Amino acid sequence: MLFGIFATALIVSGIGKAQESATKKSSYAPIVINEDFAKTMARMKAAKSEIMKRQIDLLNARYDLSDRPANGVTMSSGKSVQEGVRVKLPKDTSWDKLAAAVNPEEIREKGLFPAGFFPLPHPNHPEGGMVFPKFLIKEIKKQEGRDLVRFDLDFDLPDHFLPEFPAPIYLTTRPDLGDVSQGKLVTIDNYYELFNGILNPKQIEGLRMLLTPFPQQQFNQTEDRRSERPSRGVACFDCHANGHTNAATHLAGDTRPQEFRHRIDTPSLRGVNIQRLFGSQRALKSVEDFTEFEQRAAYFDGDPVIATKKGVNILDRGSQVHFMAEFQELLDFPPAPKLGIDGKLNPKMATESEMRGQALFFGKANCASCHAAPYYTDNLMHNMKVERFYKPQMINGRMASADGPIKTFPLRGIKDSPPYLHDDRLLTLEDTVEFFNLILDIKLTETEKKDLVAFMRQL
Repeated sequence: MLFGIFATALIVSGIGKAQESATKKSSYAPIVINEDFAKTMARMKAAKSEIMKRQIDLLNARYDLSDRPANGVTMSSGKSVQEGVRVKLPKDTSWDKLAAAVNPEEIREKGLFPAGFFPLPHPNHPEGGMVFPKFLIKEIKKQEGRDLVRFDLDFDLPDHFLPEFPAPIYLTTRPDLGDVSQGKLVTIDNYYELFNGILNPKQIEGLRMLLTPFPQQQFNQTEDRRSERPSRGVACFDCHANGHTNAATHLAGDTRPQEFRHRIDTPSLRGVNIQRLFGSQRALKSVEDFTEFEQRAAYFDGDPVIATKKGVNILDRGSQVHFMAEFQELLDFPPAPKLGIDGKLNPKMATESEMRGQALFFGKANCASCHAAPYYTDNLMHNMKVERFYKPQMINGRMASADGPIKTFPLRGIKDSPPYLHDDRLLTLEDTVEFFNLILDIKLTETEKKDLVAFMRQL
């Protein structure tokens, strides 16, 4: 009898510990997957439509997603630039009323902070992982036969808010050549014919490595991948297409628990040679650090155990990383015909609105305190403390709270790389101006906002 009571107590205790274990937060992903892959895929495929509906509903509630190109304003290869403030305001308010609020606490207490200014969740934040726009998936499949489709979710933002594709490539060493990509997406299939005779042998090898697919958290050979077939993996230039960006997204690997991880806006690699900080929040000190970190950690959510299981590619620092970094440091900003050698407008070429916008940028708006000419970055980190304006809240699996310090991204060529901010939350330059006008309490007029956008389009 006593033995039976003792045994029952052990069983109950065991169940309690199992339940405790099941709910306990952990920094680690499960290593051994007990569910059959076919069952996992069927379950996640079945859930996909509801997950994507939830995300698209969020985007529609936050933004005006219509296709409204700016008249006569294009990116470097001709894609239209979207215009206008797309962030929707709370009912019965206006941008002027919001900017006139007494302080951030008033906006927070009254719940007036625009939904589009909150952190933007990943298309499926609890799951996370790399997600690619359909145009990139289609072209990689065409050229390489490699499939970057995820069976569990799709990319969320409409194509007209994304960078042009394929983006042109400008080299600091050969500005005379203009776009060396010849209008093509550079891949492992065509890089040699495009760059042989332009790059030195080290740079060609570095480019080859940047275009070579290696295993990644969602694209690999294991049963916890998110591709239907076992995958060779992803390449650096699957996100940084043509050394620029295609707005592919992911979650930052350096934060836990999952709901506090930030959505990543893939930054352009243009102008890497003038940058001194890498990673939107990591503050890595060299492009070599960034290159090595991405393959060894960011590809696998910062989990070296999972990385080993899935086939991490350990790069050699003295050769492979060096070669890859050397090519990246050749990627130049796009031409800006109206800028002088000091990075400021040539008064003989600029419009009156653009000149007024420049005066605002370096004056009243105080943008230049962080985005200094000629490349429009101070190479520092800044904490804008946006959390002053809202109460912490869960949004589609993302805990909206403090962002922390964010690096100052260069603004040269900024019209070529929407959406904006470190997590894609701002769709247009007009949205960005409204965001900083509120956050920094600048109190710009409507005309001043338009002039500021006009200036930034010339950078």
